[in-house]
Order: sequence, then C-alpha cells, then structure tokens
Amino acid sequence: MIRDAQTLTLLTDSIRRFVREVLVPAEPEVAETDTIPPAIVGQMRGLGLFGLSIPEQYGGLALTMEEEVNVAFELAWTSPAFRSLIGTNNGIGSQGIVIDGTEEQKQRWLPRLASGDIVGSFALTEPESGSDAASLRTTAVRDGEHYVINGTKRYITNAPEASIFTVMARSGPADGGARAISAFVVERGTHGLSLGKTDKKMGQRGAHTCDVMFDNCRVPKENLIGGVEGVGFKTAMKVLDKGRLHIAAVCVGAAERMLHDALAYAMERRQFGQPIAEFQLVQAMLADSRAELYAARCMVLDAARRRDDGQDVSTEASCCKLFASEMCGRVADRTVQIHGGAGYVSDYAAERFYRDVRLFRIYEGTSQIQQLVIARNMIRAHRG
Repeated sequence: MIRDAQTLTLLTDSIRRFVREVLVPAEPEVAETDTIPPAIVGQMRGLGLFGLSIPEQYGGLALTMEEEVNVAFELAWTSPAFRSLIGTNNGIGSQGIVIDGTEEQKQRWLPRLASGDIVGSFALTEPESGSDAASLRTTAVRDGEHYVINGTKRYITNAPEASIFTVMARSGPADGGARAISAFVVERGTHGLSLGKTDKKMGQRGAHTCDVMFDNCRVPKENLIGGVEGVGFKTAMKVLDKGRLHIAAVCVGAAERMLHDALAYAMERRQFGQPIAEFQLVQAMLADSRAELYAARCMVLDAARRRDDGQDVSTEASCCKLFASEMCGRVADRTVQIHGGAGYVSDYAAERFYRDVRLFRIYEGTSQIQQLVIARNMIRAHRG
C-alpha cells in the first residue's frame, strides 16, 4: 500500500461494521420505499464516504486506487443503492474536476462534494449516444461570457438528487468528432436546466436516474472544466478508466455477499435428510463462484496497483470491468439456483440482488464495449 496498512484496516473495519449493522438491516426499507433514509445519509456523511477519492486539501480522504477498491469491496456487500449515492461524488461526478479542473473550480466545488453537502452527477449518455460517446449531440455555443447548452442526457445517475452536473457537450463543429467535445459544470437551478421523471428500473431501488434537459441553458464560461475547449472527451475517458476499476470492485463485493448468502442457505436447507450443501452439484456451483470471485478480486487489485504506479491501465480496467461484471451475473444466477424457489421470492435477498447486479454489465461501458476496448488496444500495441 502507498499508505500504511493499519490505517486502511481501521477504515475498512469501520465501514464493514457500518455496512453490516446499519445498511444491511435497512435493505428491505430501501427496496420498499425506493428511498435511502435521511438518517443513514447523515451517517454516511459523518464517515466521510462522500469524499473517499477527493484530495485531502479539499476535505476528502484522498484514497489511492488500491485503497478505494478495498473500500468498495466492503461497501458493495449491501444493496448497490447505498454505494450509488456516494459513488458519483467519488467517481464520475467529481473526478472530471479533480483531474482536469482549474484550481478555482476545485476550491469551489470539491469541498462541498467531499462533505456530502452537494451530490454530483455525470451527464454523458444521450438518447442517441451511449456506447458511441463521441457522437453526442448536446451543443455548447459560446455567447459572450456564457455558453448556451442545448440537448438531452439520459439515464443520468443521481440526477434527481444532484446539485451539480458534469456535462459533456459539443462546443466545436458537428464533424469535429471527439476533439469538439468540452466538459462543463452546470449547477442545479440554472435557467434552462430541467429534469425528466425518475426512471422506473428493473432493480436498484433507492438509486435514481432520470433525463436531464438543457433548453438554452446559459452557463458561465468559468464553468468550462479546465478553462479549455475540446478536451472534454479525454476528460471523460480518464474518468471512465477509474470508474471501471471501481465498478469492478463493486461487482466483487456484491458477489461476495451473494455467495455468503447462498452458502448459508445451502448449509441450512435440508433435502433427503441432509443439508443441500452436501450435494456435489450444489458444491460445484459454490466452488465455481468462489474460484471466479478470487480471480476477479486479484485482477482488480493488480490493476489498481498498476494505476497507482502511474501506468496506463486502459486495457486492464476494461478487463476488470468485463470479467468482474460477467462473473457477478453468473454468481447471481447460481445464488438463485441454490435457493431454488426461495430465490425467486422477495423474502430473500437473492431475488433482489439478481435484479440489482444486472446493471453492472451495462453501465460504465457495456461488456461488448469493454471487449472492443481490449481488442483495439491489443491491435494498437501490436502495430507499435
């Protein structure tokens, strides 16, 4: 570790207790109400969870990537909604400012993000631009001391709660490709910014998404991240590389929880006079899940250490996201299978997790996009 192991252990131990003693018991309430109780949000602020990856000089904990994934392993042991609320503040909602923002922009927004006083959101995906991020149509036209933004963003995580939005918009010609994209911080309440209705999703109740619309939305030029046009796409890609490692760690944590529940159920559930854990075909599902989990955890830790060492981990981040998210889906399926009929009813967490983790193979770049990134990087490296 870049920091001492004892400090990290104290942090992860406290988060582990908080997850098991506070968050896990609250899972049914969140699933029923689609809302995280305000008291729990307050406790999350008190633990510093909104500022895990924000630099210390702005009030954050400044975790290294390796430390961050270790924390994610613990946080993901419960409903993904809890991590999702703090996830954008630590990831895509703040990292554009952390990586490429001006000092004035960092001073203005990062301390409030780190404290949890405001929630950040990352607005990239559009109705006709998702995996092909470089084709986005939202425009930002310079008009004196402002940029006028027009367009619609879709499936934006935490948008209903967000105070600021990191918005990717085309500030150059339509045929300019990725080089014509810039990044802006747009504050909630800005005239011309409006939100659609909250999406009703397959799973992840308590984690909210919706459309974000811009209709002649006037944004001060000081809100152009970095103060430079045309580097927004590069900013987004740097943010997503880090985010993919984080999501891969979340997949590991969620799979650990599901496997724990599946094993506990298999030890208790009896058929033919013995626990079903004694049956070899059930053991095979447990063993396959453990082996894949071990592989995913090792991959994530290795890639995180490489990133901390300053290496380009674009390929490794995509490998982690691809393998860990697909692994998580397989573990979810086996967990339901081990529970049998009980896994199909909401009395058990297996049913909820089965729906919740399906999203992991889609956001931060689908599995298919990860395959393309990996293969293209391989080809580029071979050509030299």
